[in-house]
Amino acid sequence: MKHRGRHRRRRRGAAVRAFLAGTALALTAAATLISASQATVTENPGALKPLTSPAETDQLRLQEHLVPARTLNRLASSMGRPVGVDAVLQSADRTASADCTSEDHASLPVAPAATRAYCWDPADTATTAWRPASVTTSGDADDDGVWGTHRAILTGWTHSTTTGATAERGLARVAFVDADDPDRPVYRWVLLVVPVDGGRDYRGLASGVSGMVWYQDKLLVTTTTGSADALYVYDLDRIQRTTVDTPAIGRVPGGWSADGYEYVMPAVGSYRYLAGRCTASGAPCPASLSLDRGTAPDSLVAGEWTVPGSDRHARLWRYAFSTDPARAGLLATDAAGRVDAVEAYRTRATGIRGVLSYRQAGAKGPSWYVGRLSGSGDGHGGLWRQDAKGAKAAHCGSDASHHCWAASAGSLSYWQETGEVWSVSDRMLFAVPLAVLDGSLG
Repeated sequence: MKHRGRHRRRRRGAAVRAFLAGTALALTAAATLISASQATVTENPGALKPLTSPAETDQLRLQEHLVPARTLNRLASSMGRPVGVDAVLQSADRTASADCTSEDHASLPVAPAATRAYCWDPADTATTAWRPASVTTSGDADDDGVWGTHRAILTGWTHSTTTGATAERGLARVAFVDADDPDRPVYRWVLLVVPVDGGRDYRGLASGVSGMVWYQDKLLVTTTTGSADALYVYDLDRIQRTTVDTPAIGRVPGGWSADGYEYVMPAVGSYRYLAGRCTASGAPCPASLSLDRGTAPDSLVAGEWTVPGSDRHARLWRYAFSTDPARAGLLATDAAGRVDAVEAYRTRATGIRGVLSYRQAGAKGPSWYVGRLSGSGDGHGGLWRQDAKGAKAAHCGSDASHHCWAASAGSLSYWQETGEVWSVSDRMLFAVPLAVLDGSLG
C-alpha cells in the first residue's frame, strides 16, 4: 500500500512536461454547434454568500459509518486476496482514442478549448444506457501525480434506471484509465459494490455517481442510495476479482459474479447526513466533488444539485480530511464520528455538475469554479468562477453566450502537477489547463 509521505519519488519534471506537451486539438468545429435555443445569456450566479449560522451549517453535518474489518476480511477470504490499481491497469482491455467523430468533438467545450480529449471504446458508447459523470486522477491521490507505477484517471459512470439489462439498472462502475501514454490511454472497468450479510455476499451500488475523489488509498463517491446517504468510501487496495461470468451480482454457485465484470470494489464505509434525506430546506443533494490541496489540511469540496433554471439556490462547501495516519483518505471526525463542514456558501447557480476550489497566488481566498448544465438540462452548459465579490464566465459566439462549457458536463478535477483541469462530457474525457481556463473568463 502506498501512503503519503512514504516511498516518495523524486519529481518527474521531464515526464510531466512531456505529459503536457500534447498537440492542442483542432476543435473549431465545435464552436459553431451552439443552437439558437442555447444562445440565451445565462443568469449570472453573482457573489458567494457565506453560510455561518448553526441552522445553516448543521444541515451539512455527516455521520461516519465504517464497515467492520471482519466483514471485509470475510469477503476477501472467500473471494481471494485483493488487488490494487496496478493490477487493474495492467489488465486494461479497452482503448480511449483521440481520433474521434465530429459528434464526439461537438460535446467538448467551445471556450476554452480542450487541449486533450479522448472518446471511449465504441463498445461502451454504442448505447446511452451508461453515462459518465465524474472524474478524479492520481494527481488527487498523491501530490506527485503517480500511483504505484502509473499515472491514472478514474471516471465514474452510472447506468440508466429505465433501460438495458435488468441486472445493470441504476448501477455504478468506474473506468480505470492508464494515462502513462497520452497518445494511447487504455482502461478497464471495475463495478462498485457494497458488502452485505457480514461479508458473506455483496450487492451492486445502485446509485448515481455524479461526484468522485481519489485521495490517498480511498475513493469517495456521491450517492443517492438510502434515506440519508451522502458518500460511499472505497479502498483502492481492496479490489476483488470475480470468478464466474454470469448476469448475477454477488455470490453464485461456483464462486462470485458481477454481471460480466472481472473486478469489483466493495465499499469500506459511508457518510450520511444527520439532517436526513436531502430536501429543499434541509440536507443537500450531493452533486459534485473535488479535492483542494490549497487548504491545511487538504479538503473535500462539494456542490449541491438543484434543478437547472429553478429558483432553489445551491450550496457549496468543504470538509477537512483527517491527518491521522491510521485514517488515511477519510474525513476528519469528532469523537462521535461526526464530520462538520469547515466552510460553506450559497450560490445562485443551479444545475451544478462540477465544482472546484483553487486559491490563486496572492489571492485572499479561493476561487470557486462551478460547471452548470444548460437551463434545458442538455446541450452546452456554462462554467463560472465565483468568489465573495462576484462571478465571471467565458463568452462564445457572436451573441456573447455563456453556454461555452461541455455538453452535459460532469465533475471537475485539478491535476496539480500538470496544471490541468479534467472533466467529462456526455461523450468524451478531456482536459483544459487551468491557466487557459482562467484566461478565458471575463
